[in-house]
Amino acid sequence: MASTIQVRVDDELKRKSDILFKDLGTDTTSAIRMFLTQAVANNGFPFEIKKNSRAEYSPYDTMTEEEMLAKLKRSREHCETGRYCEADKAVSDLRGKYGL
Repeated sequence: MASTIQVRVDDELKRKSDILFKDLGTDTTSAIRMFLTQAVANNGFPFEIKKNSRAEYSPYDTMTEEEMLAKLKRSREHCETGRYCEADKAVSDLRGKYGL
């Protein structure tokens, strides 16, 4: 016998997760099933849960407009002085380093 779980989520979250999981070769329902399976196998969350702290750097934090403009300025300066790497080379280096 199979049970049904209903979860209400924001429409945008559902849309983005559907796209993500499709790109990963699965669907949201299967991903949720994988999460539950791993939670049971790990006897807890299958990933680390942390309290967000502004003291820790997170690349996912929202940047202010000033911070974004400063990063863009620094990036342009690097390009002008030849301090950059072509995207294809960067991807190739990452694939080699991490065996992708």
